[in-house]
Amino acid sequence: MAGWMGKIFALAAALSISVPAWSQDVESGEEIYMNYCATCHGLDAIGNGPMAGVLVIQPTNLTKLVTSGGEFPTERVVARIDGQEPLVSHGSPMPVYGPFFEGRDATIKTDSGQSIPTSKPIADLVAYLKTLQGQQ
Repeated sequence: MAGWMGKIFALAAALSISVPAWSQDVESGEEIYMNYCATCHGLDAIGNGPMAGVLVIQPTNLTKLVTSGGEFPTERVVARIDGQEPLVSHGSPMPVYGPFFEGRDATIKTDSGQSIPTSKPIADLVAYLKTLQGQQ
């Protein structure tokens, strides 16, 4: 019996390692934003960071991402950050920080409930960006 139970516990442990992280950490997202995004988007996220003046395309005001229907465009935001939707203004596809944003170790949901696999840093950053909506 002990051998059988040991196998079950080993299987459970193995499965728990591969289970996606569902929680998003707003504080971690704010730290990521300040370290990687504020240079262009500004401390207040309205697109007025110190590098904004040298970019080909001006940074987006990240406080006004919610659609006219009231939904946060989670899928589009994730695609911009992880490089699925490249941006000319960054001089190369996003992210310019390379492997930091890579991976699929977290899953977040859109307002309509669609699951989006992404990295934990992107999930946290998206959580932070959601808190900024309507602030400016």
